[in-house]
Parts: sequence; C-alpha cells; structure tokens
Amino acid sequence: MAVTSNSLVSFTPGSLSQPRRLFQPLPSSSLSFPGSRSLSLKLTHRSNSALGCSLNVPNSTDNDAPIETRYPAFPTVMDINQIREILPHRFPFLLVDRVIEYNPGVSAVAIKNVTINDNFFPGHFPERPIMPGVLMVEAMAQVGGLVMLQPEVGGSRENFFFAGVDKVRFRKPVIAGDTLVMRMTLIKLQKRFGIAKMEGKAYVGGDLVCEGEFLMATGSD
Repeated sequence: MAVTSNSLVSFTPGSLSQPRRLFQPLPSSSLSFPGSRSLSLKLTHRSNSALGCSLNVPNSTDNDAPIETRYPAFPTVMDINQIREILPHRFPFLLVDRVIEYNPGVSAVAIKNVTINDNFFPGHFPERPIMPGVLMVEAMAQVGGLVMLQPEVGGSRENFFFAGVDKVRFRKPVIAGDTLVMRMTLIKLQKRFGIAKMEGKAYVGGDLVCEGEFLMATGSD
C-alpha cells in the first residue's frame, strides 16, 4: 500500500530509501500578453500523462510611473466649442463636454464629466449626490443629436426634436466625480417621415449604467 505525502512523493514497501516522485518537472515556460504582466508557467508531468500547471504571478505591480501619468486622457474629436456650434443647448442644459469618437451618419461617443458643481446636485440629493436618470437620458439624446445634425443625415438644429424613448434601464447610479461615456448609434432612418431610431448605452469605468432606444424627429415646428 502506497502512502502519499503533501510533497507528492510516494513510498512503496521495500523502497523507502528511494522515494518515487509522481511529478517530474518540465522546462518552465512564460507567457506574456500585451499590456499585462508576464505569467510564469511551471509544468509537471505525471506518470499517467496528465499535466499539472501552476502560475507564478508577481505580487507587486509596476508602480514606477506616478499615478497621475499612468492613465491617458480621452481623445478629442470635437471639443466643447465645436459641440456648441452643432447643438442649440446652453448652460445649464448642455450635457456633453467632448466627443471622443465619431462615425459620420452612424454613431458618436461622447463624455460628460459629472462634478459636484452641476446645478442639479443641491436638490438630487443634498446628502447623496446622484445624477438624475432623466438627465442621463437627456445627455445621451444630445449625443444622438450630434449624429443627426450632420450633413450625412440631413438634420438641422432649427427643426430637430427628441421624440421618444423606450426600453430604458438604469443599471448603476452615477455620482459626482464620475465620467459618463455615452455611445449613440443610428439603427434606422426614415428620411421621408423625418424619424430616426437610435440605440444608446452609457458607461462609467467600463460598467454599463444606462441603456435605451431613442426616437429623433426632424420636421417643421
């Protein structure tokens, strides 16, 4: 009868002086992925041809660079002055700070920097500042306006309206200090009737916080 210890070494009767190892070390390998730490793999071979694998991950991270220089800023495709030339909204209801991606007539991605100085926080709520869901929806609609009010779509700021919203879900609260990243995608356009359907998603730190379907209308007022 064999007795196995924690070191994975077995002994058989008559051979206690010569332990037999169940695992034989194989050459170590390492894997590295772009933008990540290297993983050191240590492979062992069992007598029944099974492979064992262990990961040696460094405990410490690369903290050579100061934290203020580790994270790049969002790119700028449209700055606030260009946004103001397209959207008719003004303070305190202009809720888009920068466009970071734009596909003409298709989609736009923009950001809203949520700060404690936003005028809605004193009342929503004094002890727990949370961005109102209706203003998240409005901000996303304004990003949709940046897509619609372009020559590729044919919209005009004089006769462009937010016509409806459907299937809206709020997944997580957005608080002061967050950066709201909003993507609006045109999924259907009926130029004859001046109606556009868009899909909207908003994120904070990569987490989905709001989503819904939007209707935009162009026509006489």
